[in-house]
Amino acid sequence: MRNLLAAEALRFANTVRWSWQGWRAAWASEKTLRQWTIVNVLSASLAFTLHLTAAERGLILALGLLVLAAELMNTGLEEAIDYISKDQDPRAKKAKDCGSAAVALTAIAGGVAWLVVLLG
Repeated sequence: MRNLLAAEALRFANTVRWSWQGWRAAWASEKTLRQWTIVNVLSASLAFTLHLTAAERGLILALGLLVLAAELMNTGLEEAIDYISKDQDPRAKKAKDCGSAAVALTAIAGGVAWLVVLLG
């Protein structure tokens, strides 16, 4: 049992380390990640400033984090496509455009949540 716990703790520590490395790499190269992070900090600050229910605040915070997650996945997708080939290919363009659209839809979801919370 002790060996199993130690192995799981090591696996978790590796996961945290690799995730942090991914964040740092994307932060260093992706202006959009830095921009969305600023928007997220402002949104979270507003969520804690306004008189919101716990559910409303949780929704706003969770959607903000999902925008960052979508941006990281889009960055990974673009990096993988560029690694495979620098050639112009309509499938590569479609994949990159779909990744970008996923970020946009996630951000729109966050905006819709803010509208519903503020106007509701």
